[in-house]
Amino acid sequence: MKYKKTLFIAYAAMIAAIYVILTSIFAPFGFGEIQVRVAEALTILPAFTSAAIPGLFIGCLIGNILGGAILPDIIFGSLATLIGAVFVFLLRRKSKYVLPLAPVLSNSLIIPFILRFGYGVNLPIPFLMLSIGIGEILSCGVLGMLLYNALSKYRHTLFRF
Repeated sequence: MKYKKTLFIAYAAMIAAIYVILTSIFAPFGFGEIQVRVAEALTILPAFTSAAIPGLFIGCLIGNILGGAILPDIIFGSLATLIGAVFVFLLRRKSKYVLPLAPVLSNSLIIPFILRFGYGVNLPIPFLMLSIGIGEILSCGVLGMLLYNALSKYRHTLFRF
């Protein structure tokens, strides 16, 4: 039992670290009105392990802090990723093509309000929803599905607890 808890924490920590690294490396594309946060591709991981849920949340939280985000973005942006991760976990037994919808929707609905009212971006909310949604489709839908397909072959080796 203790082994499983340790493994869970280790997986969550590794996922958080990878999220922070990807957010930092691709920071020029991951913040702003038009963004493709490459690290959001990792939101597909709760389909394989529940350890990805806290890992993604903590990784997003730290990534936003290190990226110089304002407090509402740190809190609500991280919550958007958490919501997406939880729903990917809940949908894991459905079609793999449904999985990216959760983070795409949660981020497309939450992040535009942060941009508009937190950062003062003077663009209409529907336009921001569209721009964030397109970025999320690229990161979660395209990159996330590539990651899903690559990891599916090794799911029983990598995620065996």
